[in-house]
Amino acid sequence: MHVPDGFLDAPTSVATGVVAAAGIAVALRGARRELDDRTAPMAGLVATFVFAGQMINFPVGAGTSGHLMGGALAAILVGPWSAVLAISVVLLVQALFMADGGITALGTNITLMALVGVVVGWFVFAAVRHLLPRRLSSVPPAAAVAGLASVLATAVVFSGLFAVGGTAPIDAGTVLTAMVGWHTIIGLGEGVITALVVGSVVATRPDLVHGARHVLAERRLEIRTTVREGGAA
Repeated sequence: MHVPDGFLDAPTSVATGVVAAAGIAVALRGARRELDDRTAPMAGLVATFVFAGQMINFPVGAGTSGHLMGGALAAILVGPWSAVLAISVVLLVQALFMADGGITALGTNITLMALVGVVVGWFVFAAVRHLLPRRLSSVPPAAAVAGLASVLATAVVFSGLFAVGGTAPIDAGTVLTAMVGWHTIIGLGEGVITALVVGSVVATRPDLVHGARHVLAERRLEIRTTVREGGAA
């Protein structure tokens, strides 16, 4: 879903640029609470994986393309703030060196994929995880739903931006139909990939998965409680 230069008018591009800059500034502060000596390397690996995944593009029409986004995956693995930074770095490198997404549209792409994709993915993951049994096996299914939701939300927000400031002579309804239709398929694939990757890491190193920390914390609390009760007895 890399938006090219000139696809949105200048006011819309400037507005999304301001939103992107503000989002990155907030994420820089929040990431300090998420990253440590163990998780910082994971953030680099996540960025590399997302970079590779986003290089596989599917033409959607109207000059845009669809691809795996990785926002939900990054948020679940390293936390939402770190995910915003990781996706933003990927988009910056792609715009500067790979001609994937326009320079003037960088703010738009960061807003869509690094902000909307990550935020929606994380909140949907947290909501689904809350509804499922509180165990590690519930993390991958919640990740799958989050991956699908993040892609669809990004497609809908892009369609809204196009309706406001699109420059191509295409009806906004046509763009919405095409984007949602294609990205429903892409989102299903993203959901599966997100679940598989998150499930693999949870199976081997659950302590490195940000979205699994609540389960591990509860397990440690239960163990401490059991030890205290056993000692008291």
